[in-house]
Amino acid sequence: MMTGVNTEILIDVWRRLLADPRKSWVLFEHGTCVVLTAPEGELAEQATDLLKKFGPARAGSSAGDFGVIDLEDVEGWVVTGHHNDVPTYVGLDELQDQSQIAVGLFGRSKRHRDGTELHVVHVEDKRGSAGPA
Repeated sequence: MMTGVNTEILIDVWRRLLADPRKSWVLFEHGTCVVLTAPEGELAEQATDLLKKFGPARAGSSAGDFGVIDLEDVEGWVVTGHHNDVPTYVGLDELQDQSQIAVGLFGRSKRHRDGTELHVVHVEDKRGSAGPA
């Protein structure tokens, strides 16, 4: 059975992982985070458009590819896909099999759900919050 990580934990995890004070990002229900490198307009809408395009996994295409990053400061992994700004967090307690392939496939399935359900749970708008570079 798949239990999701609660939203507060996910927000905290992404705040720790995305330490750049200038990065705006949008979090989706299953742990996928869309980092907006050029945030403009309505951030949730911009992120949803990106995730709709790059979230769904299609096996046999680059949309099925993934990488697994072991995290040092946070328990769990980040699963990357074919778009660098659309990573998905997988918590330590979400899987029994913690092999790279199991974590990667699980993370990809979470990204796929986020990319098809498109349910925004948090928007971190950093526009104008950072001091001079």
